[in-house]
Amino acid sequence: MNIYVGNLSYSTMDSDLQATFEPFGTVTSARVIMDKVTGRSRGFGFVEMANNEEGKAAIAAIDGKELQGRALKVNEARPQEDRRSSAPRGGSRGGGYGSRW
Repeated sequence: MNIYVGNLSYSTMDSDLQATFEPFGTVTSARVIMDKVTGRSRGFGFVEMANNEEGKAAIAAIDGKELQGRALKVNEARPQEDRRSSAPRGGSRGGGYGSRW
């Protein structure tokens, strides 16, 4: 089960997420999402748990609980939408001037 964890402190590390979820079952991965430009946490992450029942128990227990001074928002992760297909794109890249050669 893939779990979304929001409202993370910017100092939260992958290991902190893993330690928070491990009491509820087997954590196969725990990842805080980092900004590509700044290298700073984006304030959310994902935890993958091997068992759906354990994942649901973790969500119920951890949602709203505090970690590093922040009340966590925890729920089952939804599939990422394809951003490319939802935004209309312009077709022409021309600058309005024809070739003179």
